[in-house]
Amino acid sequence: MRYRLTFIAGLALGYVLGTRAGRERYEKLKKSARQVAENPAVRNTVESAAHSGREYAEKAYHSVSEKVGDRVPASVTDRVRSLRDRSGHNGVEDDWGTTNT
Repeated sequence: MRYRLTFIAGLALGYVLGTRAGRERYEKLKKSARQVAENPAVRNTVESAAHSGREYAEKAYHSVSEKVGDRVPASVTDRVRSLRDRSGHNGVEDDWGTTNT
């Protein structure tokens, strides 16, 4: 989710800078984005999508684990573990109150 928000923020910034709309248009765009982000319906939808994504990821993990089993080399599993640990999330909540694990 964090990457989507970063992408959307980049689009908004590119629009503002690309059109040279100025400070007034920037403030209007910022206000609109804040209103959308603070909307309870949007927040609930984001939370629901994040929850569904985590559920599907868990199902996929179990499905792949059953099919692959112990055939994955230890170097791959160690690499995945190190990347997950390095990401810094480790179950910490993000800006939306969800965890990125």
